[in-house]
Amino acid sequence: MLPELAKGDALLLTAAAALSTHYIFKKYEPRDPLVHVGLLGAPPLLLSTFLKPYYGVLGAFAVTAALFFITLTTSIVLYRISPFHPLAQYPGPLLHKVSRLYLTWITMQGRAHLYTQQLHERYGDVVRVGPNEVTIRDASAILPVLGATGFPKSEAYMGRAMWAPVKSLIASSGDEHQAKRKPWNRAFNSTALKGYEGIISNRAEQLADLLSREKDNVDLGVRFSWFTFDFMSDMAFGGGSDMLTKGDEGSMWRVLDDGLAAGHFFANQPWIAAYATKFPVFGQDVKRMRRYGIERATARVQNGSLNKDLFHYLNNEDGTETQTRPLAQVISDGALAVIAGSDTTANVLTNLFFFLLSEPAEYKRLQAEVDSFFPPGENALDTRFHQEMPILNAAINEALRLVPVVPSGSQRTAPPGGKLVGPHYLPEGTNASVHFYSVHRDSRNFAPHTTSFWPDRFRIAAGEITPADAGIDERNFVHNAAAFVPFSFGPANCVGKNLALQEMRMTVCLLMQRLEMRFAPGFDPESYEQGLRDYFVVKKPELRVDVSLRDQSA
Repeated sequence: MLPELAKGDALLLTAAAALSTHYIFKKYEPRDPLVHVGLLGAPPLLLSTFLKPYYGVLGAFAVTAALFFITLTTSIVLYRISPFHPLAQYPGPLLHKVSRLYLTWITMQGRAHLYTQQLHERYGDVVRVGPNEVTIRDASAILPVLGATGFPKSEAYMGRAMWAPVKSLIASSGDEHQAKRKPWNRAFNSTALKGYEGIISNRAEQLADLLSREKDNVDLGVRFSWFTFDFMSDMAFGGGSDMLTKGDEGSMWRVLDDGLAAGHFFANQPWIAAYATKFPVFGQDVKRMRRYGIERATARVQNGSLNKDLFHYLNNEDGTETQTRPLAQVISDGALAVIAGSDTTANVLTNLFFFLLSEPAEYKRLQAEVDSFFPPGENALDTRFHQEMPILNAAINEALRLVPVVPSGSQRTAPPGGKLVGPHYLPEGTNASVHFYSVHRDSRNFAPHTTSFWPDRFRIAAGEITPADAGIDERNFVHNAAAFVPFSFGPANCVGKNLALQEMRMTVCLLMQRLEMRFAPGFDPESYEQGLRDYFVVKKPELRVDVSLRDQSA
């Protein structure tokens, strides 16, 4: 039998319980839904018994629950906007300090890269964009946040995968990441890359043939996505996708494309992902992505392969590691390879051709360079010269500068004790991202033509030409190499960077040698950049082009 309490004492006890609940959530940040139910459901239910003599059973519960949640919400809001919050010194919109829901809404429209850039222009280099989160535009933060002694990955990566039972490479940090990355490093060393040239060449030839046949009003971005998905399926699973010859009807590519957006929502709200895993109806696209990876990887293990593809190394078929890797980890790696390695490269290729077609002089310069290295009849897929082609590499770098692979950066969490990031101190547990899109488009790092496609900046920086050669005053030239991080930075940077660059160089050279492209009649170039969407990686709009064969006679 519970003791009777005065109504005022019972109400006060309920308010105290709500404040205690806030303290528990703040200190321990539990993620288990059952813990949430216990912390949020048990106190109002139990404490309502003290008010039964005054309101009856239902009335007592209604009053207790209302007071509990009003007190809890008020306590949370007041703390987050108070000068006592650890991030109080950093400016940002009031609504973002209270909750991350509004930023999530903006993010799910794909506008986070532009919106965050606007926030930096208004508030400065460090902006508070969540109750416990900041975004950073200062290039001096790249090393301390992303470097070897930088921050570990945040929960966003586990949320993106809906708390998959096996943590992927991209979600791992520190020693765990280093151990998981070893087979990937072997898979992307110079010897291994040489062995992939035939696989790339086969798919690039198919792409060129397809474009030459379709000719008019072709969505170039979709064709690049078919090409990269087919190629990465070859690399990760030994085949299984032939969109370049059969089209995408019934293909998993569309599911993966949609799954990226769904996963991005859960990355923004990891605690919701913990709930979604309990209910089959939620996160269907993410779950279908995972099932696809499991099915394809399992088949690849069972069937084996005659080629030394990516999976050859992920599954330790080269025999380098003394212990067999767990099958679940191999499956996770295979799925990650297709998801992370297909649309990212397709996006860069699409962006590059958009910028080239928008600047006909740059298009012709690159075409002339390709012709000089690969005259008619020469094999443009031969990689011997690709790294020595200054205009090709400058153009690729400039496309990567304007639209980084991951525009909003890699979210990390400040370690115990907090850490100084450049001139900014970030308290323990703070989620922080270096906003690559803003860093790359900051005139303090790149000038002139900061927001324009101007590949010569990379040729000047490399000493290949002088500012005067490019028609600018040397005093106006700014190139901060430390601020150029298109593939992220540090020990957790993009492990497939060298493969992606090789794939892009080979493909660009082949297409520029064989084909002539132009915007299709009626296509509005201004709509393209406006249509780019940031869902962790970029989701590209239509890029409509007309294609014709070039005269290959010598």
